[in-house]
Amino acid sequence: MDTPFVYGRLATEADFTDRQEETKHLSDNFTSLINTIIISPRRWGKSSLVNKAADVAMSRDPKLRVAQVDLFNVLDEQQFYKALSEAIIHATSTRWEEGVENAKRFLSQILPKLVLANEPGAEMSLEFDWNRAVENVDQILDLGEKITQDKGIKLVVCIDEFQNIGYFSNPLFFQKKLRAHWQRHQHVAYCLFGSKRHMMMEVFTKSSMPFYKFGDLMFLDKIGQADLQAFVEKRFQDTGKEILPSASKMVVDLVDCHPYYAQQLAQLSWLRTKDVCTDEIVAEAHASLVRQLSLLFTTLTQDLTQQQIRYLRALIEAPDSITSTATMAKQGITSATAAYRSKKALIEKDILDDIGGSTTFVDPIYAYWLRHTFFK
Repeated sequence: MDTPFVYGRLATEADFTDRQEETKHLSDNFTSLINTIIISPRRWGKSSLVNKAADVAMSRDPKLRVAQVDLFNVLDEQQFYKALSEAIIHATSTRWEEGVENAKRFLSQILPKLVLANEPGAEMSLEFDWNRAVENVDQILDLGEKITQDKGIKLVVCIDEFQNIGYFSNPLFFQKKLRAHWQRHQHVAYCLFGSKRHMMMEVFTKSSMPFYKFGDLMFLDKIGQADLQAFVEKRFQDTGKEILPSASKMVVDLVDCHPYYAQQLAQLSWLRTKDVCTDEIVAEAHASLVRQLSLLFTTLTQDLTQQQIRYLRALIEAPDSITSTATMAKQGITSATAAYRSKKALIEKDILDDIGGSTTFVDPIYAYWLRHTFFK
């Protein structure tokens, strides 16, 4: 029997948890062609939300198309243009021959080669003469607008890991170039999101940056405790098993309502359950999860400076008084300035997050491991 919980891949259909309000908001933006930026810590379900909203929006508007671009392994501008143009041609073409025709018509100055891999189900890919392409990037950046105007359709381009453009050569100039083109498009909207919250905040919320006020900012909250608990209980029931209310609450509480870890811990508990999942089974599953990740956490912690480790210990033991004289003396933090530097570095490493002035751990299992293993 397949396990009823999903993590590490897109959650769809019954696996998709709550987010009704966010789904409606985003799907309305898609059908209205409103640019949208989604900001939240990693593994909070941004990609699943975008996928769900795209399905809802396209079912509502038959003229709407959605192109999905993932910049996870995109390292420079050349790879960006290739990924962007491939996704747009694929989303706006109903068959291989149409994709070839679109590439010839709308990228005529670049003359790309279209390649179809031998593997079953493989999608088309483009090969550019980069010397020619770099002289005609305007044609690539306006590709979606040109195709939609010609075909009488609408397009939403969804770009995951958008913060990776910050690693390109001269990223500020690149952002200005994107903004200059995309803000003029009337038939194409852009949904930009990524897993490094602090970098996304830098790009979209600072008035000095090109993408400031580019679109509607969506800040995802955690899924509510009651909704997440109800989801866990239903998925157990769907497979003929039961989980006690105290145990389902324990699943949610132990991971601090973290969607990814809630699914993972629920699955580990489900696998250990014959008929009824108890608190003891959840505790055993949680201990197993912490052990499973301990090597990763050890490696992560070894890469930190002593001041950063001391800051983490202070955050766990005295979150409301880290820079007090007593706390700094106890933890060995040399000064308030050193504490600030440590916090800033830990945010940049995606270990900590600062939401509304509150400093929290991005990974609740790492926080638990620090408290109960490393600092014990």
